[in-house]
Amino acid sequence: MWKRAGAELLGTALMVAVGCGSISYGASAAIVCLSFGIAVTMAIIIFGPISGAHINPAVSIAFYRHGNLEKNAVIPYISAQIIGALIAAAAVSGAGPTTISSSHSYASAFIMEVFITFVLMANILWIISKSENRMIISSWVGGWVAILAFLFGPATGASMNPARTIGPNIISGIYSNIPFYILSTIIGAWLAAEIFLRIAKKKSTLE
Repeated sequence: MWKRAGAELLGTALMVAVGCGSISYGASAAIVCLSFGIAVTMAIIIFGPISGAHINPAVSIAFYRHGNLEKNAVIPYISAQIIGALIAAAAVSGAGPTTISSSHSYASAFIMEVFITFVLMANILWIISKSENRMIISSWVGGWVAILAFLFGPATGASMNPARTIGPNIISGIYSNIPFYILSTIIGAWLAAEIFLRIAKKKSTLE
């Protein structure tokens, strides 16, 4: 478990350091989104064989619900992910905290975060059901991270990941909206796992 938790810590740190690091260097929105996508792809390639490279507490919780992660691994995974995000966020001086655009209400922003996390988790579950090729899986997931970040980043920061928010937001001193992102992303990922479970159950019943 220590090895797996270590992989989650390093994978999450890689994602936050590269993604938020690009923000600290003043990269364009497109480059920032691409940086997050590439970082996620790299994390899955490097750490996937060790821990599955969830690098996201919402994903770990959804995988637990779906039956892909044992109960006693949930807390170690989430703890490692948050620690990794905090270390990386400190390294880039808290760059890239997630915030809600003033042009959107909390209700609409909440729905957006639930939706994009749902879409991300649904695509993760779909691709792992279709392929075992790590290059295909990593590129698919990383690609969706980049696309969703580009489309929804201006509105909500496109967190999709409690650790990605907790790290930069704590280091930069923006605490108030952390519960908002934790709840919305977990709900989105959990809904995806629940729906996939129900679909699988229905298929097995029909067979």
